[in-house]
Amino acid sequence: MAFGTQDDADEVMNEINMTPLVDVMLVLLIIFIITVPVMKHSVNVDLPRATNQPELIKPETVRLSVAADGQYFWNGAPVADEELFSLLQTEGAKTPQPDLHIRGDKEVRYERVAQAMAAAQRAGVRKIGFVTEPQQ
Repeated sequence: MAFGTQDDADEVMNEINMTPLVDVMLVLLIIFIITVPVMKHSVNVDLPRATNQPELIKPETVRLSVAADGQYFWNGAPVADEELFSLLQTEGAKTPQPDLHIRGDKEVRYERVAQAMAAAQRAGVRKIGFVTEPQQ
């Protein structure tokens, strides 16, 4: 039994494995080779100048309510089904177009709200919103 020798399997490896480092460096090199030409090729465009001014005319808001029995209310006043489309047409023709806020009672049939939305779409109203009450 000799004290100065060790098995080859028990030797401590004192060299750094360079293969993973070289692999990472090659991947980074390929990424830079691909992206650098893309960043350098740009088209010079002379963009127009514009001034930004806030909109002074605020569009009004129209409230369309649908009661539990299916009756329509235009800003609080009762409206017949026949009059609703003509009112929506006059609002759709305005510039700037007013916002239409639809408030549907939770007990009303969805059909009545859908009819109001379809009439607003046919009349050319583009800004439709739904008003709900927050849960408590």
